[in-house]
Amino acid sequence: QGRILEKTGLCSQITFGRYVRQGRKLGLDPKLFIQDLHFDEVPVRVYQPKATSDERRRGILFFHGGGWVFGSLDTYEKVCRYLSRESDSVVVSVQYRLAPEHKYPAAYEDCLNATQHFLQHLEHYGVDPARVTVCGDSAGGNLAAAVSQTLAGRSDFPKLRAQILLYPGLQALDFNLPSYHQNRGVPLLFRERAAFFALLYLNGDALHMQEVLEGSHIPPDMRLKYTKWVSPDNIPEKFKVRGVRPLRPTDFIAEVYETVKRFCEPNLCPLLAEDSVVQQLPESFILTCEYDVLRDDGLLYKKRLEDNGVRVTWYHLEDGFHGIISLYDYCGFSFPSGKRGLDSVVNFLKSL
Repeated sequence: QGRILEKTGLCSQITFGRYVRQGRKLGLDPKLFIQDLHFDEVPVRVYQPKATSDERRRGILFFHGGGWVFGSLDTYEKVCRYLSRESDSVVVSVQYRLAPEHKYPAAYEDCLNATQHFLQHLEHYGVDPARVTVCGDSAGGNLAAAVSQTLAGRSDFPKLRAQILLYPGLQALDFNLPSYHQNRGVPLLFRERAAFFALLYLNGDALHMQEVLEGSHIPPDMRLKYTKWVSPDNIPEKFKVRGVRPLRPTDFIAEVYETVKRFCEPNLCPLLAEDSVVQQLPESFILTCEYDVLRDDGLLYKKRLEDNGVRVTWYHLEDGFHGIISLYDYCGFSFPSGKRGLDSVVNFLKSL
């Protein structure tokens, strides 16, 4: 597989992409105490407000975005500092292993292990066990949703107070939902790239990208089973007014399914979790952007949570595009709607 990546120029492409996105080292923060540590062998960066506090603080585990392929602690440094300062919380940013070198479930396992470690050592960081939240954007939102589901039924850890999912990618069954067609060519995430990243995370290569985009990777009976959760019918009509063309169904290809069948695992595609799991999830915050191929993943999960009695705060950026939060104060430029999105997260945190 490494050779395939080399041949297609992928490896150098990814290395370059990581270099471009790595973010600049920032100086000290007068209001925060910041340290790099390892939680259960996973590198993390912990942000703690310096001001003394009469009560124990909120704790936030932050999983960065970047399609499971890009992103680092440095890339999200400004976002994490902002969250910690503005919400007066202890933030733990997790450097999970990246694809394609480390395939699924490496990233998920790193996030879960770091979360469990933190939950066992909250006292050391002055964190209130009743106010710990997982948070992530894009691929990080996927990881936050998966970790939240895993911990939902566990009694050996403090229960998570909330999950914050910022334009999360939550399924790889259907790359033809309305938002995938409406925003197929909108930066920062094109429709093809979404399938490409999901495949790199799953298999370390993107060999069957075309078949996956066309939908021939899922058996008809399975597609039928999941229609109740993954279907344009569950998306409010107002999101379908921009051009949506129904896709002609393609023939199922069994050998493609063999290579991607783990797409049906909820740890990889949290939208496919059973109701019994979804019912146990904590209060949720979901942010969606109008100009984002992943918009409908967020809308579908919002409906699933609400249908199962989970309280959801939904924030929709009418003028937002995918990745807008990660561009907060990025190289000196920022988008007002990205700042609004970030502040909506801070306000939600303050309400917990």
